[in-house]
Amino acid sequence: MSVSEPFNYSDFLKNLSSQPGVYRMYNHKAEVIYVGKAKNLKKRVSSYFRKNVDSIKTRSLVSQIHDMDVTLVNSEAEAFILENNYIKKYRPRYNVLLRDDKSYPFIFLSDHRHPRLANHRGTRKLKGEYFGPYPSAWAVRESLRTMQRLFPIRQCEDAYYRARTRPCLQYQLKRCAGPCVEGLISDAEYAQQVDLARLFLKGKNKQVIDSLVKQMEGASEALRFEAAARYRDQIAALAKVQEQQWVSGDQQEMDVFGFAYRNGIACIHGLFIRDNKLLGSKSFYPKVPVESSADEVFESFILQFYLAGNKIIPQQIVIPQPLTEQEAIETLLSSEAKRKIQFFKGARDEKRRYLQLANTNAENALVAKQSQQKSVYARFLELEQILEFEQPIQRMECFDISHTSGQLTVASCVVFNRDGPYKTDYRRYNIEGITPGDDYAAMAQALARRYRDVKDESKIPDILFIDGGKGQLAQAEDYFEHWSQAKKPLLIGVAKGTSRKAGLETLILAGSHQTVPMPPDSIALHLIQHIRDEAHRFAITSHRERRQKDKNTSKLQSIPGIGAKKRQSLLKYMGGLQGILQASKDEIAKVPGISDELAETIYEYLHN
Repeated sequence: MSVSEPFNYSDFLKNLSSQPGVYRMYNHKAEVIYVGKAKNLKKRVSSYFRKNVDSIKTRSLVSQIHDMDVTLVNSEAEAFILENNYIKKYRPRYNVLLRDDKSYPFIFLSDHRHPRLANHRGTRKLKGEYFGPYPSAWAVRESLRTMQRLFPIRQCEDAYYRARTRPCLQYQLKRCAGPCVEGLISDAEYAQQVDLARLFLKGKNKQVIDSLVKQMEGASEALRFEAAARYRDQIAALAKVQEQQWVSGDQQEMDVFGFAYRNGIACIHGLFIRDNKLLGSKSFYPKVPVESSADEVFESFILQFYLAGNKIIPQQIVIPQPLTEQEAIETLLSSEAKRKIQFFKGARDEKRRYLQLANTNAENALVAKQSQQKSVYARFLELEQILEFEQPIQRMECFDISHTSGQLTVASCVVFNRDGPYKTDYRRYNIEGITPGDDYAAMAQALARRYRDVKDESKIPDILFIDGGKGQLAQAEDYFEHWSQAKKPLLIGVAKGTSRKAGLETLILAGSHQTVPMPPDSIALHLIQHIRDEAHRFAITSHRERRQKDKNTSKLQSIPGIGAKKRQSLLKYMGGLQGILQASKDEIAKVPGISDELAETIYEYLHN
C-alpha cells in the first residue's frame, strides 16, 4: 500500500486471522508508531476501529494509521516475547517504553587458584560464582570496598596479578593477603578467606563471625597472638558493617515494586532482595504515551523489565496491583527462568512491609520528578523568550573538550530535552590525529563525527552550545556553513568570565558574535549553566577513564615481537616497568628469551 493513501481497515480486517500474534501500526512516513499483541488478532485489531472509542490515545493513534502488518505465532507466550522485541527495536511513540534496559551488575568471584573479587556486568560466561544482581554500579563498588576491609582477597586484574614479584600497596594497607607473591599466605589460608567472603555475600554473617571466633580462639591457644589479633580485628570490622547493614528479612530472593502515576508521569520503584538482604533500590520512569491507563503502564513495565534478557528473574515478585494477564505472564516468566515464578500482592507481614516501603518511595520520587520538570519547564520558557524562539525548544546539545597537557583528548556531547538531561543520547569522542592541545581542531573533529550521518531531523538540536569563546564557536560556524540539512541549530558560545565564576558567563551568538545579556539570577542562565556543567563533567569523566585505561595498558603491549610470555618474563626479571625503562640494552638482552636484536628494538621503542 502507498503510504499516501488512507488505511482501508475494512479490507484489512476481512482477511485477518483469529490466531495469536503481534501487530504493527505505521504512519504516513512508514514509521512504526505502535506494537501490540493479542490472543485473537481479529478481535483485538477490530476494537481499534469501532465507532465509539473512549480513549484519547486510541483515537489519536487510529487517526495516524496508514498501514498495518501482523506476525502470527503459536502461543500467547511467543506473542509476549515478540512484542517486547519489536518495542525494543522500533521504540514506537504510542507504546510505554522502559528507558533503562541495561543489564545489572554482579559481584564475581573467579574460579582460580587464588580467586578474585570483581565487578561484572553482561553475560556470565566466565567460570566462577556471581552474587547479585545489584541495582547500580555504585552499590557494587561500595560492597567491594566493604569486602576489602573485611576479607583480604585480591581484586586486581589477572594480568596485574600474574606480573607481580613484590606485594603492591593493597598488601601494605592490609586490604589484600598478597597471594601473587610466594610465602606471604598459604593456599589453605587464602581459600579459608574466600570461603568466608562467599558466606558473607550469601548473607550468612553469623556463620562468618562464628568461624572467625573459633579461628581466633585456636590461634590464641596455639600462642599465635599476631594471627589472633588479625582475627579479632576482622570480627570487629564485620560487627561494625553488620550494624550498618542493609535492611534484612527472611526472604531469600524477591523483587518488590511500588507504583505511582499522575498527570502522565509514572514512577516504578523497585526493591531487590537477595540472600535475605535488601541489596538496594531504584526508581524507573518509563516513557508514557498520552492518556495511557495505569494498568497498561505497569504491565508494560514488568514485561519489558524481565524480558530484556539480562535480568535474573526472582522466584517471588511483589506487585501493588494485579496484572490483566497475570497467569499468562507468570507462565511466560517461569518458562524464561526455568523455574516457577509467582506474583504476590503483599498480603503477608514482611511482603506488605516491603510493598509499603516501595510505594512510599515511588510516591516521593514522583513528587520530586514533577517538581524538577516544573523547574526545567519554566527555565525553557524563559530561554525561549530571551532568544525569541517561535516554536518550543525540544532539544539542546553542548560540547566540551578535556585533556591533560594536550594528551588523550576527549570531546563530550550532552543532550537536554524538555525533561532535562537525556543521557541515552550522550556521546563521547576520543580525538586523534591533531596537534596536542589544539582545542579548535578537537572541536572541529567532534562536530564532524557527531553530525556527519544525522538523518533524523528530531536528532538535530534546536540550540547547540559550545563551551568556549569565539575560537571554538568559529569551528561550529565553519562546519554548519556547508550543512546540507534543511534544519540548522542556533549556535551559541558559552565563554567563562574573567574570574571564571558562575553567573559571569558571556553568551555569544554565531554570525553576529553579539553577546546575549542575562542577569546572574536568570533561570534561563541557570539552564545554560546546567547543560554546560554537565558537558564539562562528562568530558572530564571520559578523559579520566581514557587516562586510567592508558595507564593500565603496559607500554610493552604495543612493541612488535613482544607477546604475553616475553612481556611477563621482562617484568619478572626487571622488577616491573620502571626497571625496564631504567635498564640498558645489554641488561634487557640478559632476560631469558630476549635476543640482542629484540633488546635493541625494545630499548628504542621505549626511549624514542
